[in-house]
Amino acid sequence: MKRILLIIVGLSLITIMAACNEDTSIENDGETKDIKEMVHDYSVGDFENISASITSQQLVVTDENNKETTFDLPDDEFFVSIAPFETTTHPCAIHSLTGCQGELVEKEFQVHIEDEDGNVVIDETITSLENGFIDLWLPRDKNFNVTIEHNGKVAESEISTFKEDNTCITTMQLI
Repeated sequence: MKRILLIIVGLSLITIMAACNEDTSIENDGETKDIKEMVHDYSVGDFENISASITSQQLVVTDENNKETTFDLPDDEFFVSIAPFETTTHPCAIHSLTGCQGELVEKEFQVHIEDEDGNVVIDETITSLENGFIDLWLPRDKNFNVTIEHNGKVAESEISTFKEDNTCITTMQLI
């Protein structure tokens, strides 16, 4: 009986220690999907007391008590959010999933992205989110040519997905 009780207490302590552990990095492939879902949920959700931003390496979530929790992003994919615009934009480098607001909300865009070797990475119609951004996951450590079309207007830009690159692109004006 004592042995069973010790096992139960030991397992409880391990569970508590794991729950309190500050290292919240995501390391295995099975959890890559989870981090992408978290990013998407923060992009489309309505959060009053939580803020979430995304750097080139981490998802950073700050709660109402200013407690910051970080989650590592996949090693082979880079998150970038693009807000095509016609007249209104804002300067941005690190995308705030819960705060950035683009001009063109829930609009359809033809998005064409090629890597530096001319390989097409994305060529599809994408609808911007309620925040006016188009969220994308691209291969890391590459340069890309991006063309976005909407209502006969076009924006073109070169972006890259290296370690310290921006995750928020607000410079693509449709002309």
